[in-house]
Amino acid sequence: MSRDGKKVVGFLIGRERDMPEAVMARINERGVAQAELVKLGGTFLDEPVVYDIIIDRMSHEVPYYRNYVEFAAIKGCYVINDPFVWSNDTKFLSAAVLRRLGVRTPRTIMLPNKDIDAETVPDSFRNLDYPMNWQAIIDYIGSPAIFKDVRSGGRRFAHRVNNVDELIQRYDESGTRTMILQQVIESDVHFHCIVIGGDRTLLLPYSMEQAHYHERAIKLAGEAADRMTELSQQLSHVYGYEINMSEFVIQGDDIYLINATNPSPLIDHELMTAAQFEWICTEIAELIIRRVEEPPVVQLPVHFSPL
Repeated sequence: MSRDGKKVVGFLIGRERDMPEAVMARINERGVAQAELVKLGGTFLDEPVVYDIIIDRMSHEVPYYRNYVEFAAIKGCYVINDPFVWSNDTKFLSAAVLRRLGVRTPRTIMLPNKDIDAETVPDSFRNLDYPMNWQAIIDYIGSPAIFKDVRSGGRRFAHRVNNVDELIQRYDESGTRTMILQQVIESDVHFHCIVIGGDRTLLLPYSMEQAHYHERAIKLAGEAADRMTELSQQLSHVYGYEINMSEFVIQGDDIYLINATNPSPLIDHELMTAAQFEWICTEIAELIIRRVEEPPVVQLPVHFSPL
């Protein structure tokens, strides 16, 4: 998978520019690999994968991309992050993992799909208890609540709802998405912790009002910073993610982990300070260079042996 004696690192991205361009420039300056955008135009079963490493920032949005990075992994390409794990990672599943680990998390309920992208008949839904008890759902979660897409990565179709009528309205708009309703932990103290390579961490204080990270760190009492950092590292190891972001809310003395995994966190100049952006891009570039110089063993979801 080399080109002109150099290994090839491909970036699979959407509209983001800041981070991919900065990281590709760092890699290419070092000369240890050729970093470029992945180019796809239909994938033949027998075609070679030209990339040694793919940095996947977009397959959670485009099903064809997800199929391609899984295909690339089977061919021996190292994908960051593992597409087979990511495909099964959801906000509801991660909340269950957190409860299993004894971590405080918001009350959460997963809801049946409003619509199904398949041919069905009424008997297809004999397992569903219908109609749903919307008032009981609101009573359990509380109000206001956050109604959002269950898939990990980003904040898709997220809305705050205050009562049953607003919940039903948003539910009717959700289409084929699988949605969760989650308790709002009221607080002005929000932190995001990004973990790169399993051990390099940056704790980012987040302003909900400004939708921006603070320039100066908020002073934390006791061991709160260490606890958030340790939990974030633990989750990166549980999922095997090379790049991940966890989101926390502090209410009084209690730390709530409101979003355990985001394998494709937003990294750009508008969201963060120049120093924060530079640190993250440098660490991602160094991670990729380490993986180029010491190729990891690609772990597949099943064991392949000759038939």
